[in-house]
Amino acid sequence: MKVLYVASEAVPFAKTGGLADVAGSLPQALRIENVDVRVIMPKFGKIDEKYKNHMEHIYDGELNVSWRSKFVGVDKYEHNGVTYYFIDNQEYFDREGFYGYDDDAERFSFFCRAVLNLLPAIDFWPDVIHTNDWHAGLVNVFLKLEHQGDERYQNIRTLYTIHNLKYQGIFPKDVMDNVLGLDWKYFNNGDLEFYDAVNFMKGGLIYADYISTVSRTYAQEIQYEYFGEHLDGLLRSRKDDLFGIVNGIDYDVYNPMTDKNLFETYDVDSYDRKMDNKVELQKLLRLPEGRRIPMVALVSRLVAAKGMDLIVRMMDEILQHENIQFVMLGTGDKVFEDWFKGLAWRFPTKVSVNIRFSNELAQRIYAASDIFLMPSNYEPCGIGQLIALRYGSIPVVRETGGLKDTVQQYNKYTGRGNGFVFGNYNAHEMMYALKRALGNYANYEVWQKIVENAMNSDYSWTESAKEYCKLYEKLLAK
Repeated sequence: MKVLYVASEAVPFAKTGGLADVAGSLPQALRIENVDVRVIMPKFGKIDEKYKNHMEHIYDGELNVSWRSKFVGVDKYEHNGVTYYFIDNQEYFDREGFYGYDDDAERFSFFCRAVLNLLPAIDFWPDVIHTNDWHAGLVNVFLKLEHQGDERYQNIRTLYTIHNLKYQGIFPKDVMDNVLGLDWKYFNNGDLEFYDAVNFMKGGLIYADYISTVSRTYAQEIQYEYFGEHLDGLLRSRKDDLFGIVNGIDYDVYNPMTDKNLFETYDVDSYDRKMDNKVELQKLLRLPEGRRIPMVALVSRLVAAKGMDLIVRMMDEILQHENIQFVMLGTGDKVFEDWFKGLAWRFPTKVSVNIRFSNELAQRIYAASDIFLMPSNYEPCGIGQLIALRYGSIPVVRETGGLKDTVQQYNKYTGRGNGFVFGNYNAHEMMYALKRALGNYANYEVWQKIVENAMNSDYSWTESAKEYCKLYEKLLAK
């Protein structure tokens, strides 16, 4: 089976969020399942020179952007056994950032059209084109509207994965003819129209053969108005073609036995060495040292969607009444950044606030902490809880999206479960879930069992890749 994986970013070449992690890890897992998978993405100027210097340049040509013609090139590079193609146009992609420009509609419609038009140049004819998020949504549209008269494209199927429905690629309607070069009938019939604007994700959803998203629960949630971002009606109409597959994480990258960022490496059978990481982090952050002081961690973007308002409402009360340490790492909205700085000022011996991002410090926090707080309002999949489980930091999460699919409430009677959950988006419910975790932490043997459950949870890409393979096969049989 041949699969072309289309994404705007992929580790290690470009990353702004979780999509890059998926695009970097899932193709490798699919390759192990004997899928001939290749990845195609823009050749951003910010890609490290050590990769760009070893790319093979395989094509130069021209590509129409509505009424004008633009240069297009293709570079090729192999990484960890997977072939990556890079769509080259310096005018569009050689910039300081990846997104957020006035001409994003032009940049990414160019990318989508290039993906299809350059299949002869790369000489790779996939059975399935797997597109991701709004940046790649128009691949599905252009395949159906511009290539169906060509028998080489006739049997290609598309799977479109939503990583976060909130970001849809919405642009003024004049891009229809000035940028996309499409007949206005595809706007007037509602295929691309969205509140009198053009919506790239909506087009991707309508023209995809199958749709997937990054957890089973999120696939259900987005069919309701609260989570549906004004596309819930469309998604309900396509519910028979909508599937949820939980993301994984790269267990070679996130491995407490080999992680070079840690003070001490450890595994499920060497829990004491995890405590050594706590003591060393306490020294680094100038917190009181103690192996049995429960450490609660937050590694997150500081935005409302991640549940920051719940923490704002309850953390003072929790710190006043519980003998814990709270360690936070992240950046985000200034109002939350300032509040966390104030929290550290009010509780200097209990709180360490780090308003920045450091991969090294993040890994050390995962390894040192006992409890990982993730009270998201919504969470398509989430990666933080998966890393926390891998490192034996027990998640306290809200029961939504991928958090619901990956974190199971600990049951003291059966000994099963790998975390603590609360149902409603409510600050007191979050506090009670955290207190349940702290109550169990007080019993060393019970806590060791929960940590064992967590570290034995398998959220590598292995099972998810198998599910994707089944979905590809189902799609081809459609």
